[in-house]
Amino acid sequence: MKKAFIALLVVALAAPAWANIAITVENLGEGRVGIDYSGTELARAFALDITVDAGVIEAISGFKVGDNNNAYGIFPASFSRNIVVDPDTGEVSDWRVDGYTPVAAADDPGALGGLGTGGITIEMGSLYETKAPPMSGRLCVITCSESCKVTVTTNATRGNVVLEDATEAAVDLPEPKQIQVEPVIAYTGPQPEQWLAVGQPDCWLSSINPRQCRGDADGASEGTNNFWVSYNDLDILIAAWNKTYAQLQGKTVGDIPLICADFDHLAEGENEVRVGDNDLHILITNWKAANAPAPDCP
Repeated sequence: MKKAFIALLVVALAAPAWANIAITVENLGEGRVGIDYSGTELARAFALDITVDAGVIEAISGFKVGDNNNAYGIFPASFSRNIVVDPDTGEVSDWRVDGYTPVAAADDPGALGGLGTGGITIEMGSLYETKAPPMSGRLCVITCSESCKVTVTTNATRGNVVLEDATEAAVDLPEPKQIQVEPVIAYTGPQPEQWLAVGQPDCWLSSINPRQCRGDADGASEGTNNFWVSYNDLDILIAAWNKTYAQLQGKTVGDIPLICADFDHLAEGENEVRVGDNDLHILITNWKAANAPAPDCP
């Protein structure tokens, strides 16, 4: 009986027709995002692409594993790689096998890059005798590495969303949703929202560079007089001068990110450049002062 259900699930992930299933996204805080479903008819299986426009998807959790458990605990994308079915009884002795998750491998046809990248493809189906999934519920929870927009779409190559009778569902998909990720390391300075907006640079943290807000971009002193604000910091400021965050993102001088020259932690002007006159003034104020400035950034 169970082998017949598995066969139906495989067919379901390749067949066409129509009904209503809605996919929604819920911000759970701390970078966690719930992927939920509801429908006017019961779905048999889901094949979805989940992408983020910044950072990566670090983890997936919040899903049930196995059959007959009121959930979508059958994962066709990783079933054959991880699950052993008794050829005589059709029973599975152990569903909880390392690597058995809803995430399709990156080399599967039509699948996205997987955990640790900007997109995953998930496949989840039901297999039951008495304990059917509810008409609405949670498929899984993903964890994002940084603040981003999460987008969910169906994956046609992998089968979209299908109903119990193996027909394809018409799916209502959510608009991309902004997810705010709380910093893992507490930023204690002013404008915490600005720190989040520019990728949470370590150099803005007083625990790492307590003089950054005073013009010390590289966190190091120069010369025998311990000039904490000197030529190296000026070089970083010049490289970052009059540039927006988009122009600075990922750019460095040596191994120092250019955003470290944003000493006031604010954008300037109509173009919202990150390094401008205010930052230059801070650097000039503390330029080549021996054993200074004090390590007193908030």
